Amino acid sequence: MKPIYITTTILSTVLLLSSCAEKPKESAAVEETPKMETFEVKKEKLSTELTMPAELVGFQQVDLYAKVASFVKELKVDIGAQVKKGQLLLVLDAPETSSQVSAAESRLHAQQSVYTASNSTYKRLLETSKVEGTVSSNDLEQAEARRNADFSQLQAAKAAYREVQTMLSYLQIRAPFDGVVAARNVNLGAYVGPSGKGSELPLFTIQEQRKLRLAVAVPEQYAGYLSVGDEMHFTVRSVLGQTFSAKIARKSGALDTKLRSEKVEMDVNNTGNKLLPGMVAEVILPLNAKDSTYVVPKSAVVTSSEGVFVVAVENNRTARTKVQKGREFKDKIEIFGPFTNKSVLIKSASEEIKDGTELK
Repeated sequence: MKPIYITTTILSTVLLLSSCAEKPKESAAVEETPKMETFEVKKEKLSTELTMPAELVGFQQVDLYAKVASFVKELKVDIGAQVKKGQLLLVLDAPETSSQVSAAESRLHAQQSVYTASNSTYKRLLETSKVEGTVSSNDLEQAEARRNADFSQLQAAKAAYREVQTMLSYLQIRAPFDGVVAARNVNLGAYVGPSGKGSELPLFTIQEQRKLRLAVAVPEQYAGYLSVGDEMHFTVRSVLGQTFSAKIARKSGALDTKLRSEKVEMDVNNTGNKLLPGMVAEVILPLNAKDSTYVVPKSAVVTSSEGVFVVAVENNRTARTKVQKGREFKDKIEIFGPFTNKSVLIKSASEEIKDGTELK
């Protein structure tokens, strides 16, 4: 009985080992035909939003400088003052300019007298020359030439006088448009001029604040979705709980070489002066597709060192297809590639799925 027991034990052990060795083969056979969820590609219009920082600036803004070297004589306005176009803001004093005006005026009067005399002489000679033999032709021509030369000198004196008069007008600084004095950098008696220490800062900065510009730099990828007239919404931190709206008024039509973005401007009516130039706003840009595009789940797109691709299904086998990515919104993404409405893709694609894998 003992030999029979040993044989039975050995046989049982062999059968057990054989069954254990066959199980991995069955598992491997199952893994060769993996189950993958697929879907058909469809076109739709994807509407997304992009939040971008933007800056509010005065619709018009100018820094006023002195053109003539002078001293501040009178200050008519101060920071925060509302000014009208043409209003006198500042009076400068330049004694040497006033002296130049007096000298130019004296030269003008003197030249007028010279021209009056030479013109009278020419006219008298011209009348006398009508009697034959009284005045030679040479004398008449010399008188005419002298009259013409004095007339030219008179015109030059008038131009010099207008020039110094213009320089004198630069001593009065006036507002170029209706606005607010946003900055004042001078005091009474300060020296100002077109060059040197007196010209480091502007005399005044004038801003038009009833209407503002909202400028935003839109990245190249999204610039094509915006058009003039599109309505935007924005918020600012200083006015919590309130949303403002504006329409796109201008697009630069070119990309900034540093940021690779297009400058877009909106005109904002600053009712109640709640907004101030220099504020930073958060703008919500609606990116509405003009045409239908292929939209797929983000899980269907693979980004790897080999590029961006999706895994298509052709004749029940997988095939990698390179695509270009568009906009993203939540769990969806635009793709551009050689597809039709009947194309089938793997919903959860990965680099591990090789070309030619058979689907179960």
